[in-house]
Amino acid sequence: MNYDYLIVGAGLYGCVFAHETLKAGKRCLVIDKRDHIGGNIYTENTAGINVHRYGAHIFHTSNREVWDYVCEFAVFNNYVNSPVAVYKDELYNLPFNMNTFHELWGVRTPEEARRKLDEQIAENKKEDPANLEEQALSLVGRDIYEKLIKGYTEKQWGRDCKDLPAFIIKRLPVRFRYDNNYFNDRYQGIPEGGYTLIAEKLLEGTEVKLNCSYEDFIKANEEKGAGADSFSKVVYTGMIDEYFGYKLGKLEYRTLKFETKLLEGVENFQGNAVVNYTEREIPYTRIIEHKHFEFTECPDTVITYEYPKEFVEGDEPYYPVNNDRNSELFNKYLELAKEEKNVIFGGRLGAYRYYDMDKVIEAALARVREELA
Repeated sequence: MNYDYLIVGAGLYGCVFAHETLKAGKRCLVIDKRDHIGGNIYTENTAGINVHRYGAHIFHTSNREVWDYVCEFAVFNNYVNSPVAVYKDELYNLPFNMNTFHELWGVRTPEEARRKLDEQIAENKKEDPANLEEQALSLVGRDIYEKLIKGYTEKQWGRDCKDLPAFIIKRLPVRFRYDNNYFNDRYQGIPEGGYTLIAEKLLEGTEVKLNCSYEDFIKANEEKGAGADSFSKVVYTGMIDEYFGYKLGKLEYRTLKFETKLLEGVENFQGNAVVNYTEREIPYTRIIEHKHFEFTECPDTVITYEYPKEFVEGDEPYYPVNNDRNSELFNKYLELAKEEKNVIFGGRLGAYRYYDMDKVIEAALARVREELA
């Protein structure tokens, strides 16, 4: 077969790229090493509950064009992300807002909260923070840092906050309102029926091969000789260092281990979709109760524990490790990528960047328009 594009990865970037190029009359082949489409937004139904297999995904954006775009493929409910944080036997609302401050200090008015926060910041302020701990203390003071940031962050990155660079936390949003909505974006919700439905609609009319890695596909194609499939360009959404055979070295990632349980006969386990555990001694960072994303009414529930861990080969890479070494290495790979005239690198792994879903769609649409112009 002759294809215009070989798209490596059936995640959100690859799905959007395939959909838009198909509309323009192009022929695409999408391959993915997993046994399903959708990448990390994949949802599967368990006991009538749409379970986010790779962790919680809440769609949010302030980009009206992106919102209108995703609404072509799904009906979104009015879910608002309002996580709860557990520290020892204490419960706090996130993000940091008047409910949080009242629980911390007993204050009731924005003026009282601002005064208390300013006092704590003044006691810990560093003009030139040398690490993440000093940066956080300079932004929100000791109480919030010790109870709601320190342990969670150290679990997430597997390192002491004093050993993490300050630039990881550029700012910490603080609200002097009783408002538990985690995101400031204008549009927010969960697709009714799960995210997999969006991927299926985006890929309608496009040929897809699953359980097929890029390396295996190229090898099998070469073995076919004259009967091989042909394609004009490759859209590569895998790890950019892997594409180049790690010739300059390996980029670093953090990953997650998910422990998912069906609790039969338990109608409501924790009363909220997302509950964070901020003590470092508790090995998981949060528990997800999936039924609350879509307000599902059923006698059972499904929960997922998320455990951060060091990335090793074979794991799914989730979070780039932001430090000078990796930034310099990625820039070197970018220079190599520029020489690959018929390869488009995209998505969070191709760009070595943690992308929210709306930013993935933005990037894919922008690249397709550039490609088709």
